[in-house]
Amino acid sequence: QVQLVESGGGLVQAGGSLRLSCAASGRTASTLTVGWFRRAPGKEREFVAGVSRSGRDTYYADSVKGRFTISRDYAKNTVYLQMNTLKSEDTAVYYCAADTLLGVAVGKTGGEYGYWGQGTQVTVSS
Repeated sequence: QVQLVESGGGLVQAGGSLRLSCAASGRTASTLTVGWFRRAPGKEREFVAGVSRSGRDTYYADSVKGRFTISRDYAKNTVYLQMNTLKSEDTAVYYCAADTLLGVAVGKTGGEYGYWGQGTQVTVSS
């Protein structure tokens, strides 16, 4: 079993920054691909960013490219999502997800991940 705990959400003004953390326990981080997803009110869950087990491969949704950065700290078993130049449309509940993916470096759909955190709210005021 893998437990994921997100933190770092909050209220920020447009143009500001936040860093989300996803702390994993129950399995060594190097065996897990990790993705960040978000769900805005009234919208479907969407992929935001992902990082491969090795950390060499990262992928981003077009809507966050150039503004968000995903990284991982193996010593702390934690994956981070640095979010800069936040916009009101970034307001959502953010979830991290993890699993041991085979055949693909990073999964971009929620169905590829079996473990999910409880989510952290990010609210960007305009």
